[in-house]
Parts: sequence; structure tokens; C-alpha cells
Amino acid sequence: MIKKVSAALLVAALSTSCVSKKLYTELEDQLTEAKQQNRSLSDELDHLTTEKNSLDLENKNLKSELDRLKAERDKLASDYAAAATKLKNLEDAYAKLEKNADETIKNNLTKNRELLAQLDAKEKALAAEKTRLDSLSNELKTRSQRVNELEQLIAAQDSKMNLLKETLSSALNAFEGKGLTVEQKNGKVYVSLENKLLFKTGSWSVNDEGRKAIVELGKVLGNNPDIAVLIEGHTDNDIIRGSLGGMINNNWDLSTKRALSVVEILNENPKIVKKNLTAAGRSEFAPVDSNATDIGKARNRRIEVILTPNLDSITKVLNEI
Repeated sequence: MIKKVSAALLVAALSTSCVSKKLYTELEDQLTEAKQQNRSLSDELDHLTTEKNSLDLENKNLKSELDRLKAERDKLASDYAAAATKLKNLEDAYAKLEKNADETIKNNLTKNRELLAQLDAKEKALAAEKTRLDSLSNELKTRSQRVNELEQLIAAQDSKMNLLKETLSSALNAFEGKGLTVEQKNGKVYVSLENKLLFKTGSWSVNDEGRKAIVELGKVLGNNPDIAVLIEGHTDNDIIRGSLGGMINNNWDLSTKRALSVVEILNENPKIVKKNLTAAGRSEFAPVDSNATDIGKARNRRIEVILTPNLDSITKVLNEI
């Protein structure tokens, strides 16, 4: 632009008139100066153009960054709104839970108090039961000791009665097979003597052979002063008609008299403790066989001597159990 102006001025000056050298020189200097200014302005223009292009690029980048930041701002705003809604929902839920929790805690406290009261009652009951069980345990221990003691006493008693049975069997061996038997049962020793060994029919007087057997029996009993002796008289079921010798009325009478006859013989032995002897008549009401046959009747007519050990020590232990 400046170049065009300088040239125009120079052409105008030359075309109107002839100019002096001085003026020409001045014009030429002005032209040179104008050219320098033109170059300077051209360089400045190029610089400004470059700077403008740089600024345009920076502006474009800033606009892109602005768009990105706006998009990020919008996303953050959306996220914030969602988070705020979620927070509000959580706060509402928390308030509701807090209210329910308060009610639950109150209910639980009531239940806990009830449970604690029940637990306390259970503990007291358990303590009482433990005390009772301890007492029962001690009682059981004591009773176990008594039972052991009782078992020992019974075992000793059985052993003693077994020895007595063996002693009687040995002492009365001569009469076994003649209507005399010895057996042990129920903790007792039974000596059974049939009437054929002791008495004649309808008589209560012991014959000589029977007396020998009773004397031998008495010897063993004299050596066992703590044995209780029950002498039982037994008959068959034959009815006694009239009176035998004018002194027997019935089988009760006969069975009793026969038992007393045996007791009288045993009483002759001074070693026998008299208070240990008992006589009893059983008549026909404790048969060992059928009265339908002669053999059965013969077995039913008998004297039974029942030997019972002294059970005082066993009874004492039993009472303590």
C-alpha cells in the first residue's frame, strides 16, 4: 500500500514539472524511508499474522477445552443430582430404620429383661437341683455302701446256710432214703421227715427211729444257736372220724400235736436255745403232692423243720438303705 503511494507521488512530481536535484533527493529519501517503513510494516504484518494464527489455534483449543469442561460440568451436575436423590433416599431410609431400630431396641430390651429374669430363675432352679443332686449322690453313695454291705452279709449268710445244709446232710445221712430229705432254698434249710419215719398211723408219739433222727438234728442245731427253728406238722386230707385215743379231734389237732412232740425231743438238748423253737400245725393245707393217691398222701404226712438264719443284721442294713 505504501509502495503504491510513493510511486504515485513520484510520478506526479515528474509529470507536472521538472524538479530540482535537491527535491529529487528529498523525494528519493522519502521513498527509501517509505520502503523501509513498508518492509517494517510488512514484517510486523507477517508477525501479527503468525500471532493471529497462533491465537486462532489457541482459541480453537480453548473452545474445545471449554466444550469438554461444559460437558464434564453437565455430567457432574447430573451425577450430583443423582447422588443428591440417592442421598435423600438414604436419609429417608436411615430415618425409617432409626425409627424401627428404636422400637426394636425397646422391644429387645423388654425381651432381654424377661430373658434375664427367666435366666435368673433357671440359675436358681439349677442351683437348687444341683444341691438336690449332690444330696442324692451322697445318699446314693451311702446306699451303695449299704447295698455292698448287705450283699456281703447275704453272701456270708448263704455260705453259712450252705454249710449248715451240708452239716445236716452229713449228720442225717443214715436216715436219707427212709423218708428224710435235706434241701436249701430261699435262703433257708428245709429238713423234711415223713410220718413213716416218725409216727404210727394216727399217733403223735415219735418212734425210736424217728427219735434218733431228731436227736441228731438237735445236735447240729445246738451248735448253731442263732438259727430260728420252725417245726411244722402236716397231714393228708383224710377226715378224722371220732377221736383217736379220745384226744384227737381233726387234722389241725393232729398236725399240731406231732409238731409239739418233735419240739419236746429237741428241748431235751440243753445246747438248743429254746426261744428259737416254734411249733405249728398246718393240717392238710400245705401239701407237697396230690392227695388223690396213696403215695401222694404219704408224702403229705410229714414234719418239716425250717431253719432260718438270724436276719437282724440284714434287716438293720435294709432299714438304713
